[in-house]
Amino acid sequence: MSALKADVIIVGGGIMGAASAFFLRRRGKSVILLERGLIGQQASGVNFGNTRRMGRPIEQLPLSNRAREIWLKFQELFGADVELLLNGHLRVGVTPAHEERMVKYAEDAKSFGIGMQMLGAKTLHERFPYLGPEITAGCYAPHDGHANPRLAAPAIGRAAVRAGAQVFENTEMTSLDKDGDDFVATTADGRTFRAPVALVTAGAWGNRISTHFGEPVPMVAKAPQMCVTEPVPYAIRPTIGAMADSFEQVVYFRQVARGNIVIGGGGHEPADIESRRSYVNPARTLYKLQSAPHVMPAFDRLHIIRVWSGIEGYMDDSRPAMGPSARVPGLFYAFGFSGEGFQLGPGVGDVMAELIATGATSTPIECYHIGRFATPVANAA
Repeated sequence: MSALKADVIIVGGGIMGAASAFFLRRRGKSVILLERGLIGQQASGVNFGNTRRMGRPIEQLPLSNRAREIWLKFQELFGADVELLLNGHLRVGVTPAHEERMVKYAEDAKSFGIGMQMLGAKTLHERFPYLGPEITAGCYAPHDGHANPRLAAPAIGRAAVRAGAQVFENTEMTSLDKDGDDFVATTADGRTFRAPVALVTAGAWGNRISTHFGEPVPMVAKAPQMCVTEPVPYAIRPTIGAMADSFEQVVYFRQVARGNIVIGGGGHEPADIESRRSYVNPARTLYKLQSAPHVMPAFDRLHIIRVWSGIEGYMDDSRPAMGPSARVPGLFYAFGFSGEGFQLGPGVGDVMAELIATGATSTPIECYHIGRFATPVANAA
């Protein structure tokens, strides 16, 4: 059986792999995308759905801003409605220390166009009367928002196919190797695919491939803990995140147009990439049910109708591996976004397509280079 050939093989069909395929086609590159399951089935489809920029590390904001420009043109570019609501993002706190952190971040990120507004208790409760009395301060980013993660990656994948990308779903790759100038991907059904460039966007499984090429990364798989309420009249316009003194205590929520309220936070559970299984810990859901009414008392009267989880890859330093390999010419990575990848996804695809097609990118990503994990080699005596 002869190998199917293209300019680029992409391994992993989440939002980043699908977006990379789409933007590579727009730059005239032929593309093969291999996805073990369905496009957007893993982390890209089970996350909270934030399209926020506020709260991201400062060095990530140029990439986040690039992604935002694509989100604003999502329907035009990809031909689909993904329930994008740009009604703002509100971060709230209950202590002076929380307020100090918000003030510092707003100052540090001032030049990136997020338009954050600090709100004192009086103004906060006047503008958002559903907040609980314990909330004492907030920071509001009026241009952020949220979208439906179950719709976004599949929509981009379909657009990539329309643009000419060859997308192979339900196709499990068993090996990826360098053979001369080409990468050769072999799949469980015996097919082979060749290309001079390979891009790994395999999420929590990315470390397996990078390790095969001598570039292991410190990444663990975690399962986000999500739930959603029954539908109620639409009233909560911004996404709301409550600051806390530890990650395990953070609670955030958003209301979709049909009225359901999606709730995240309360920590993570371990995930098993071998069996591709993740689980919801009922204690995490109960914690959210106890904590959310402190942010919005009306939660006391709502019912949870569904819970879910998924598998995400988290780096030790919370930064992804993004950019060219430090060891293998033609090999590129974009994985390990540590629960922060949904909003970035379209921008990551655009940046990786630019980098692969031109050899450079106008968006700074040097701090994400996988070479930062390389083990130093001692000088010979």
